[in-house]
Amino acid sequence: MSADPKRDLKIGIDVGGTNTDAVVLDRSDAIVARTKQPTTRDVTDGIRSALAVVLGELGERERQVGRIMLGTTHATNAVLQRRGLSRVAVIRLGAPAATAVAPLTTWPADLREAVEAGSVMLGGGHFVDGWPIAPLDRDGIRRFLGSVAGRTEAVAVTGIFSPASGEQEQHVADIVREELGADVALSLSHEIGSLGLLERENATVLNAALYRAAGEVTRALDAVLAERGLDAAAFFAQNDGTLMALEYASRYPVLTIGSGPANSIRGAAFLSGVDEAIVVDVGGTSTDLGVLVRGFPRESSFATDIGGVRTNFRMPDILSVAVGGGTIVGGTPEEPVVGPVSVGFRITSEGLSFGGSTPTLSDAGALAGRVALGGGLRPPARTRALLDSALREADAVISDAVDQMSLGRRDRPVVAVGGGAFLVPDVVTGAAKVLRPDNADVANAVGAAIALVSGRWETLAPAGEGRKQAIEEASEKAVHRAVQAGADPATVQVVEITETPLSYLHEPAVRVNVKAAGRLGWL
Repeated sequence: MSADPKRDLKIGIDVGGTNTDAVVLDRSDAIVARTKQPTTRDVTDGIRSALAVVLGELGERERQVGRIMLGTTHATNAVLQRRGLSRVAVIRLGAPAATAVAPLTTWPADLREAVEAGSVMLGGGHFVDGWPIAPLDRDGIRRFLGSVAGRTEAVAVTGIFSPASGEQEQHVADIVREELGADVALSLSHEIGSLGLLERENATVLNAALYRAAGEVTRALDAVLAERGLDAAAFFAQNDGTLMALEYASRYPVLTIGSGPANSIRGAAFLSGVDEAIVVDVGGTSTDLGVLVRGFPRESSFATDIGGVRTNFRMPDILSVAVGGGTIVGGTPEEPVVGPVSVGFRITSEGLSFGGSTPTLSDAGALAGRVALGGGLRPPARTRALLDSALREADAVISDAVDQMSLGRRDRPVVAVGGGAFLVPDVVTGAAKVLRPDNADVANAVGAAIALVSGRWETLAPAGEGRKQAIEEASEKAVHRAVQAGADPATVQVVEITETPLSYLHEPAVRVNVKAAGRLGWL
């Protein structure tokens, strides 16, 4: 992509449970406009409001906006609320080896009812070394597709050990297009998750179920851009704190589910200038803690539960606690009750500092002099004592959470970000010091705006001869995926290679996971 000096502004937007934040950055990544707007029930309205404010601040420079990066909870909310999900036909390739547990058996009943259009287990799949377990049952696939035609919106295909060989899944994709048409939505497991049949299958079906919800957000963003007359390229933030092109996000919407916390972590790294730290992001409802490792979010080593469904795609290692600016304070000064209920975006009407009648942690912070809110707080003595006790309780919860995330290392600083960052105490157990960077309250939107574009590839490789070649091939595929996702080919490089030894095989082998990342080119 060639540089256009007339379109050197970019906008980062992050839709949270309480606020929708937006920032405008110039070519040097300096913030030239910013806003925090209440999140609305319809995420489109929140995005529209935030864009209107920052574009209004730009004035005539609005036409210089060349890119917009969005992090949203829309996919997460669709799963949690069981709404806007596509009906999915589920195909598992693994008979006769993997028929003991049927697809979606472990799903909550209401979510399964909302998603499943039918499922089948057919001959196929591979051993861990990539050798076929059984021939692909092509006739069975055609019969199944005929039975679900007209009542399914997407097809999810999962084969045993397909990360070792995705050939059979690709053959199924060809059959699906022949039987149901070229425009049918397809979700193939070797492109979605890692090893582990049931968890990878769950992630693949969730991805297929989210196609409609992803389309809604894509169309909403396009509509807002059209309203403003902006010819800007749009990108979505994904789970690892990097970006993907709109088309890529439409194919893999499940990858956006962890984008909010990842944006905060990446934004904290940029604003603070540190690459190794514990990030404490305090919002209106909760506090999310993550760990910066070489400038990127530390990934969870455990399976991820989404709306009651166990999956195995990569997510940031996040610890959430019910402490936020809108957290309601109750109980007595001797035994304060902090949360988990929050007034959320109603803080400006219900909090004591704003003339309301509900004691919150924001009021406790204002009373302690950590933040200036409203017209000043002068509560009765007993309420003052309650707020003091509640703030000490919140300090202890945050310190304990930091200590838990530190894994025994006490040399990392804490970076406090988010609208409620004032709730992080100046001294935190398990941390070297507390950093409070400028613009910390919009760190999540900054993280979206400055994010790189990444691609991943996972494969199995022999531990001895052939290992080097397998890693090189995996690296090439990861780089290719990054370019597909929107990265400038000239800047893409491999940033992470992870090898995990595998047991119980005839020959020693390792699981190789490669991540490549690069910058977006200027439009």
